[in-house]
Amino acid sequence: MSDSEETQLEARLAEQEAFEPPAEFVEQANVSDPSIYEEFEDDWPDCWERAADLVDWETDYDEVLVDDDEPFYEWFVDGELNASHNCLDRHLDSRGDELAIQWEGEPGDTREFSYAELHREVNEFAAALRDLGVEEDDVVTLYMPMIPELPMAMLACARIGAPHSVVFAGFSADALATRMNAADSQFLVTCDGYYRRGDALDHLSKADDGLAGVDHDTTTVVVDRLGDDHDHALGDDHFDYDDLVADHAGADVDPVTRDAEDMLFLMYTSGTTGEPKGVKHTTGGYLSYVSWTSHAVLDVKPEDTYWCAADIGWITGHSYIVYGPLALGTTTVMYEGTPDHPDNDRLWELVDGYDVTQLYTAPTAIRAFMKWGEEYPDRHDLSSLRLLGTVGEPINPKAWKWYYRHIGDESCPVVDTWWQTETGGMMITTLPGIGTMKPGSAGPPLPGVDARVVDADGEEVAPGEAGYLTVDRPWPGMLRTLYKNDERFIEEYWDAYSDSGNDEWIYFPEDGAKIDDDGYITVLGRVDDVINVSGHRLGTMEIESAVVDVEGVAEAAAVGGDHEMKGEAVYTYVILEDGYEEDEETRERVIEGVEEAIGPIARPEEVIFTPELPKTRSGKIMRRLLEDIANDDELGNTSTLRNPDVVDDIEAKVTGD
Repeated sequence: MSDSEETQLEARLAEQEAFEPPAEFVEQANVSDPSIYEEFEDDWPDCWERAADLVDWETDYDEVLVDDDEPFYEWFVDGELNASHNCLDRHLDSRGDELAIQWEGEPGDTREFSYAELHREVNEFAAALRDLGVEEDDVVTLYMPMIPELPMAMLACARIGAPHSVVFAGFSADALATRMNAADSQFLVTCDGYYRRGDALDHLSKADDGLAGVDHDTTTVVVDRLGDDHDHALGDDHFDYDDLVADHAGADVDPVTRDAEDMLFLMYTSGTTGEPKGVKHTTGGYLSYVSWTSHAVLDVKPEDTYWCAADIGWITGHSYIVYGPLALGTTTVMYEGTPDHPDNDRLWELVDGYDVTQLYTAPTAIRAFMKWGEEYPDRHDLSSLRLLGTVGEPINPKAWKWYYRHIGDESCPVVDTWWQTETGGMMITTLPGIGTMKPGSAGPPLPGVDARVVDADGEEVAPGEAGYLTVDRPWPGMLRTLYKNDERFIEEYWDAYSDSGNDEWIYFPEDGAKIDDDGYITVLGRVDDVINVSGHRLGTMEIESAVVDVEGVAEAAAVGGDHEMKGEAVYTYVILEDGYEEDEETRERVIEGVEEAIGPIARPEEVIFTPELPKTRSGKIMRRLLEDIANDDELGNTSTLRNPDVVDDIEAKVTGD
C-alpha cells in the first residue's frame, strides 16, 4: 500500500463513527440473531436457562431465580454441580487429546497440557491438598504469577469443594497477610519466583514475609518455577509442589457435589473504607454466566486458540482465562511476562506463533502498542485473529480504531466490554455477530441485563446527557455477598443509591455514563473521576479522549487541580508517540484539541509531558497521585504502583525542582 493510500485509509477511519461486523464473522458467529434481545426480555428470568444449559448439572435446578430476600438473590436453586468437572472431566471423551492450556514463559520456555493431562495433574494435586488437611469449604489462598500451576490449583480446589482466594502476585506481603487473615485461610499455594523483563524475581521471600503477619497457623505449598536459577529453602510448614504431585501420581478424586449457591471463590477488591472487600462468587450462577458470555461475546469455540492477555490475579483472568474458556472446552493461552520483553512485538510474536483466534486485552496495553508504533505488529502474520476485545477501562475512539485497523486489519469485530469484579462477567458490550460497533462506546446492555443511565433522582436521563450507571435487575454472575459481612454488602451495593427514593433493589457500580438514541452506553469512569470547572462537571475520560485525538499523543490523564477563580482547573499529563517533540507547539495543539472537542470551559490549565503515567499493577492510572501533584499536596501511598519512580519525575516537572 502506498503512503498516499495509507493516509487516505487513516483519514477515513478517523472520520468513521460506526462499524458493522464483517459478514464473514457473522456467518460463523455463535450468536447472530438480533431477536435474542427481545427473547431474553420476554422470557426473563427464565432466559438464563440458556446460560445454565452450557454447563453440566449433577442435579437439575428447580427454579432459575428466587428473589424473595433481596439483595440475597439465589440462582438455579437446588441445582448441584462441580466446576472442576465442568472444566475437565466432561471434555475427556471428545477433547481429551486436545490442548487445554498453551503456556509460554517470559524466557521462551513452553509447556502445554491436553485436557487429559490437565485432568491428571489437577486430580493429583487435589489428592495432595486433601492429605494436607484441606476440607470442603476451607479457603485456600493462591499467591502465584502466570504459571500453569495457578489454574491447576484453582481447579483442584474446586474439585474438592474448597473455595480459592487468588492474591495477585504483584501485591505486597502485607496485602497477602491482610487477605489471608480476612478469609481465615490456613492454606497457601505459592512459588519460588518468576521472570519479569529478563530478571528472576524472588517471590517466596515475599510470601514468607506475608505469612509472618498471618495470625493463625498455616500450611504452604511451593511451586518450583525458577529451577536452578534460584535456590530456595523450605520451612517445616512448607511442602514442595512437585513432590506432593509425585506422591499422589495416578490419584483419582471424585468431584465434590456442590450446591449452585455454594461459594466457588473469593476475590478481594478495593473498598471505600480502605479495607479490601471479599467478593463472594458462587458455583452455579457464576460458571453459567462466564460460560455464556465467553460463548456469546468472545465467540469461543472448542477448536479455537483463545488468548485473554490479563492476569489470573484479577477477575478477568478468573472468568476469561480459566473458567469460561475451559468450561467451553477451548485452548486457553497463558503468558508469564510483559508485552515489551525482549522487544515490543512479543505479543504479536505469540499471536503469530500460536495462531491465536481471539485477543482480549486492556486499553492501557493498546495505548502502549500505539506509542510503540505499527511497525511491531507489522512484523508478524496476525491473520489468524477472528475477534478483538478490550477490558478494564473505557477505550477512547483513537485507540479503538488503531486496534481495529492495525491488529484486526478491519476484519475483526472489536468488543469493548464493561463489567467489574462484583458482576463476575461482562454486562455492557456489543454482541459481535449482531451489533454495530461505535468506537468509544461499550455498547448496549447484554440480553437480559437491565443497565440504565439515571440522574440523582433515579430518573433515566435523555440521550447525550451524563448520569449514573445502574443495573436494575439481578443476573446470574453477580456477587452474592461480601465474605462474612452481609451488612457491608448491603451498605455498599444496595443502599448506595437509596437517596433516589426507589425502594427496589438497584446495583450502583459508581460509574458515570452517557446513553445515545440507540441505547449504546458510553462509560465515563468512576463518578469521582469528575472535574468541576466553574460549576461545569467534566468527565476525565471525555477530556482524555480529546487529548489522545491530537496527533502524536499516545496516552493522557486528566485531573482536577485547585484554582482560585474556577474552583478546579484541568491538568493534563501527556505521553507522546515516538518521534514527537515535547515543545510549546505540541502543548498548544493539545489545548486547542480539548477546546475544539469540548469547549473553552475544559481548556487545560497545564499540559505536563511525561514518558509514563503512575499506574497500579493492574494497569489503571493512579489519578489521585496526579491530583496531589497538581495541588502541591503531600503525596499519598505509592507502594501499590508498578512504576513508583515516575511520580517523583512528574512532580519535579510540575514544580520545576
